[in-house]
Amino acid sequence: MQPTLYYCYDAYCGWCYGFSPVMKKIVENYPALQVEVLSGGMILPEKPVPIAATAGFIQKAYTTVEEYTGIKFGADYLWHINNPDLSDWYPHSEKPAIALCIFKEYYPGRQVEFASDLQYALHFEGRDLTDDEAYKHLLEKYSIQPEVFYTKLGSEEYKEQAYYEFQLCKQLQVTGYPCVLIQTSETKFTLLARGYTDYETLKERLDATLGEL
Repeated sequence: MQPTLYYCYDAYCGWCYGFSPVMKKIVENYPALQVEVLSGGMILPEKPVPIAATAGFIQKAYTTVEEYTGIKFGADYLWHINNPDLSDWYPHSEKPAIALCIFKEYYPGRQVEFASDLQYALHFEGRDLTDDEAYKHLLEKYSIQPEVFYTKLGSEEYKEQAYYEFQLCKQLQVTGYPCVLIQTSETKFTLLARGYTDYETLKERLDATLGEL
């Protein structure tokens, strides 16, 4: 079988946002490698929980992510983190995961790029990923018909696909994001990255695994 690289991420994960450039570089430098992005379902509350619940943690954490990865969080995103009592955000991983499932049907080879765009939309541009409007600019970028996309976004079929991915991440024993595994046979998965990993380290591990095949 063809080796498949699985990138388990969540649209709301700040470390995944910082890891996006690393994954884009992997895709660029290994064009023959099959890459599958899976949404992990990091935030799935039974009842809506406001950003205020996690804002204090994010306030401390985002600067660490910036220092480690070189990524920048945008002023429009940070406004919600610094003014949680004024924010109308209720983070939830479901909708961006459904959006990714729809997108994969159109462009299976550009999953990492789209996942990265979702994270930029949230963490830099400060778009609310639970709001349908947050995806409009990406439909233009990727020439996807809005009517078709929004019908799918509200459908049970794609919601089931998203929840299947959440389960798949659990089966792969992913407990944090980002996480990168490579499948080299029906039963063999090798863990390449758990948590933020720089490009050189990831490349070294990937080359070592591919070299054994």
